[in-house]
This record gives sequence, C-alpha cells and structure tokens, in this order.
Amino acid sequence: MKLKNYLNLLLIFVISPAFAQETGAQINFETTIIDYGTIPNGSDGERIFSFSNTGNTDLIIKNVQSSCGCTIPKKPAGAIAPGELSEIIVKYDTKRIGPFRKTITVTTNVSTNPIVALKIKGTVLPKE
Repeated sequence: MKLKNYLNLLLIFVISPAFAQETGAQINFETTIIDYGTIPNGSDGERIFSFSNTGNTDLIIKNVQSSCGCTIPKKPAGAIAPGELSEIIVKYDTKRIGPFRKTITVTTNVSTNPIVALKIKGTVLPKE
C-alpha cells in the first residue's frame, strides 16, 4: 500500500507543473495590425493599439520604437497593473504620398515573449 501512495504522490508532482498558471506580466493586444486603408494627404494619422495586462504582476513597457521617422509611437507612462487596460498611440505622417507598411517594436518585461511587433499599413492619396 505504501508503494501505491508513493506512486500517486510522485504522479502529482510530475503532472502539477503542466497545469501551473503562467506568472508575471502578460500583454494581450486587441489587434497587432492597423490598416489605415486609403486616406487623403494631410489627414489624421493617429491610431491606437489597445492592450491589457492579463498577467498577475505589473506590466512595464520598456521601449516603443518605429521602423522609420515618419511614424511616432507613444508608450504609456508607468506600470500597467494586472487586469488594467492601456494603449500605445501611433502617429503616421500622412504628408508622405503612396503606400506604406511600418513596424512598431514594443519591448516589455514579459518573460515568455518580451518583444511584440505592431504593424500599420495603408495608402496616402495626393491632394486633388
């Protein structure tokens, strides 16, 4: 009987980590791609990437960087508490005519996947 109890206890220790919840900060974006579509030259180029911290510790956005100077991202100030919603604001310079595809790289304190790539795309038409 002792051997059976020992085996059951061993089985619990082996299986338990498989069901353990992830700990730490977790970032969950509503979307990672924003399509501006076709927009006129000089129109509002500001868009918002909304996200939440689905983890159990504070989420820190360490850095937000664009792939070019025509796109200006703005990260939230301070930590995002577990369950809290926040946003990254991205402003594209719509004075540049033609199609565009840009990447915004978000660096966080998430241990499993600290870097997230956000993308914007669209086409700016010339003024008529």
